[in-house]
Amino acid sequence: MMLKEITAIASEALPLAEFRDHLRLGTGFADVGAEDVALEAYLRAAIAAIEGRTSKVLLSRDFLLALDDWRGDAAQPLPVSPVSIVGGVTMIARDETRDVVDPSRYQLVRDMARPRLASATGLLPGIPVGGRVEIAFTAGFGASWSEVPVDLAQAVFLLAAQYFEQRHDNVGDAGAMPFGVMALIERWRTVRVIGGRS
Repeated sequence: MMLKEITAIASEALPLAEFRDHLRLGTGFADVGAEDVALEAYLRAAIAAIEGRTSKVLLSRDFLLALDDWRGDAAQPLPVSPVSIVGGVTMIARDETRDVVDPSRYQLVRDMARPRLASATGLLPGIPVGGRVEIAFTAGFGASWSEVPVDLAQAVFLLAAQYFEQRHDNVGDAGAMPFGVMALIERWRTVRVIGGRS
C-alpha cells in the first residue's frame, strides 16, 4: 500500500493570525510578519504530526492510494478519514495500461473511524496480475480551519507552540508528544486490529 498526498494545504487555509495570537506575539511593530514563514512551518509540522497520530485529515485535500491487492473481496478500508468523495478507481496492468472502473461498481461507505470503498455489485473488481489499483479520493474535515474540530485545532496550536518555543534548543525529547496534546487527540485515534481482514 502506498498513500500519496496529491494536493498540499494552501497557505491561505492555515490559521496564521490565530496562531500568532495564541503565541501572544507583539503587534504594531515594523517587522510584524517577519516570522510568518517559520510560524507556517511549525503549523504544517504540527498538523502532520496530529494527522499521523490520529489518521484524521484536518484540512481537505486529495490523495491517491495504490494497492497491489484488496484487503477484502467486498470492501477496502481507506487509511485516513473523514473521506468525502472517491474521485475514481483505476486498474493499472503490468504494462501500465490503465482502465478506469465504472463508478456504478463501487461506493464510498462514510465512517469517521474506518471509511471504506465497497463493491456495489457484490465483489470489488479484480486487480490485474502484476498490476495495481489506484483509488483517488478527497479527505478532510473541510477546506477552512473553522471546520476542524475544536479539540484537534487546539492540539495543533499546542504542538506548534512547543516547536516554536524549542526552536533554538537541542532538547533530546523534542519529538515527544506533550501530554496535553495526547489528551486532546485521544478520542480521535483509530484502534487498529492486527491480524484480521476487514
